[in-house]
Amino acid sequence: MSTLVWPQIAAPELIKEEESTLARELAWILSSLQDTLQSLKAGLEECAALLAPSEPGSTLVLSSLRSENLKGFITRVGTRIVKGDIQLRLPSVPVPRGQPSYKLSISTQPTAPTLALEQLTTTRTLINACLDVVDATRWTGDATNADFISGQIRLLHENIQEAKAALKGWTPSQKLWYDDPVDPAAFTPALPANLSFHLCISEAAVLVHVRTLEATGSNTGTSTPHSVSANPGSVAAPSYTGFSIRDRLAGVLRGGKQVVHDEAHEVFVYKGQEVRVKEKVRVESQDPSLMAAMAKLGALERNVALARRALDVVMGRDGEEG
Repeated sequence: MSTLVWPQIAAPELIKEEESTLARELAWILSSLQDTLQSLKAGLEECAALLAPSEPGSTLVLSSLRSENLKGFITRVGTRIVKGDIQLRLPSVPVPRGQPSYKLSISTQPTAPTLALEQLTTTRTLINACLDVVDATRWTGDATNADFISGQIRLLHENIQEAKAALKGWTPSQKLWYDDPVDPAAFTPALPANLSFHLCISEAAVLVHVRTLEATGSNTGTSTPHSVSANPGSVAAPSYTGFSIRDRLAGVLRGGKQVVHDEAHEVFVYKGQEVRVKEKVRVESQDPSLMAAMAKLGALERNVALARRALDVVMGRDGEEG
């Protein structure tokens, strides 16, 4: 079955009518996008509020799976970790006499270095950029200029994707633990030189990695590792067996083998020194605010993608890349 236009329209007139129809469709979608932008702004403001530094913040419980190697809590306010107490029970971390575990406490002194989550800083910056794009599109640009609106929607889409990726984690721009050492003065007492504490975000959860380190012994002409010196400026004496007396005694008393982890045979450059990771603990703590923000960003990303797709179709850009 076919559909015919009767009476028939001449080809030039038909082209003119098609162009007129497309112009009306384009004007309609540009007008409707103003409402879409207003809705997007409300969603972005909700995401910004979830990441804002509001008291009392989010207190997250930390507990290692199937062991008591790490227990404690941290408190996040905005992009910063402002409070935290962590108890470590690792064979390579000496426990003070009379204490059940080694305690790491995040310093609350006003002069202490800030313990910040760079991924959250990136996410907040991108969300604020999205809000600026929405305001510029609605109030300072030409709402009837399809090319302008298309460019703004594309920029908005890219920023939202990057903000979501920052909360998801493991992006190419994310710093790795050995490239982003924590300032020891962020803890009270100061973090030992042979201990690495690293925070990052993965799937809207806060990941805490604690590693005990030992120097590779490359400066001694042997590949046998030795312990990282407690004083950053001094050189530790090599251990030709690969274990200190304390570690060997701990191994005998515990009656177990040295724990093997995914970084056990790798060499890293940490604070200008080649090191190996002796022990590693990974703890994941779900953050409800971050989970809500990532879910909202996902919904906003889909809405912007649909708006961008619809505008491209009407503009005749359907199927174009980018």
